[in-house]
Amino acid sequence: MNYWLMKSEPDTFSIEDLIQCPNQTEPWDGIRNYQARNMMRDQMKIGDLAFFYHSSCKVPAIVGVIEICSEPYDDPTQFDPESKYYDPKSRPDNPRWQLVDVKFISKTNTIALSSLKKYPELKQMRLLQKGNRLSILPISAEEWTFINNLG
Repeated sequence: MNYWLMKSEPDTFSIEDLIQCPNQTEPWDGIRNYQARNMMRDQMKIGDLAFFYHSSCKVPAIVGVIEICSEPYDDPTQFDPESKYYDPKSRPDNPRWQLVDVKFISKTNTIALSSLKKYPELKQMRLLQKGNRLSILPISAEEWTFINNLG
């Protein structure tokens, strides 16, 4: 099993929004970074778990746990000219962007970024590395266990 941290701006899509989705499941669309896309496409597997992380907000924080519940597939927003995620260079016969579906598992106590930075056990965590702004990050099994024990 792999572990991940998946960021979303809460004013765009929050953990509460996911809870309100049918079957508490939603495509994780709009990823437009090749490194993040490659992780979804090549490394994420059904059953992997991820922390749901609210970013670009007053208190960036881990707020829940989600599960990867689909194989990767083409992100339909890349073909929709009305979507803010439209990519005119992507074509149905040669798509650029992939996504996976995620399912709500649980809310956690809010674990703020400022709190995570206090623990030497997490000093290697990619989220805490300078300049690491990817919206999807791998989490080691040790980091996963440590953070779960915090919440």
